[in-house]
Amino acid sequence: MILLWVVTLIWAFSFSLIDVYIAGKVDAYFAVWSRMLLATLLFLPLLSRQVSKGLAGRLMAIGAIQLGLMFTLLYHAFAYLSVPEVLLFTIMTPIWVMVLEDARLGRFRPRALWPALVAVAGAALIRYQPLEPGLWYGFALVQCANLCFAFGQVAYRSLSHEVPRHQAFGWFFVGALAFATLALMAFGNLDRLPQSPVQWGILVWLGLGASGLGYFLWNLGATRVSAARLAVMNNVLIPAGIIVNLLLWQQDADLLRLLIGGGVILLSLWWSPPKDPTAARDRSERGQ
Repeated sequence: MILLWVVTLIWAFSFSLIDVYIAGKVDAYFAVWSRMLLATLLFLPLLSRQVSKGLAGRLMAIGAIQLGLMFTLLYHAFAYLSVPEVLLFTIMTPIWVMVLEDARLGRFRPRALWPALVAVAGAALIRYQPLEPGLWYGFALVQCANLCFAFGQVAYRSLSHEVPRHQAFGWFFVGALAFATLALMAFGNLDRLPQSPVQWGILVWLGLGASGLGYFLWNLGATRVSAARLAVMNNVLIPAGIIVNLLLWQQDADLLRLLIGGGVILLSLWWSPPKDPTAARDRSERGQ
């Protein structure tokens, strides 16, 4: 769990920087591309020659879907939704994590969905606002993005490694960078590059810290907890991000809704089993 908490704090701080210095000022597709490039460069020196072609290919596919396709779908959703609406619709990710985990193991456990549903309810208490009619297309795009991010977490949990994980993870970012390059070529606007050293510096941090270190530690942490706890942790970022914005930038926040919603999410985390017996058995059989 400690890895997921560390990454949650990193991402909460990073999202605050994006909100203040990057969003609406720097082309989103260039920002994602630069982050994937720097993350790739961070892990390339660690790559082992002992990584099989099969593992490299699977990692590239996971990276392309979890980050490349996810970001592309998410940014397309902004053409149909406001920022608060996009943020509201992202709270469904825990449900997708549980559904995909059950699908991976060939089972369906309705009762196992309860912690994820409670986490979604807690996030909704924090984020909910009246919606405009005719938002279904944008909602569908965000859910597809949620599905991509959930897929990457669940798929990475199932991978067996012939080398230490940090010596193979560079292929994950190679796949993400390949997709981000295509998205930049198709949709990017290079007239909106960073205009200040601060913006460039933040992109460097986002690439090396939030993306490079962050996604490695998050996916590694996903292999060490139950699917239920992993699902719930996807929504812990919501109150954490609001708290960071409140502390650093004194942005307005409904403290009562934040306290109630955050409490519900923590309750769902406590309710979740710490270990998934099936996942633990699988790792034991693989000697990990």
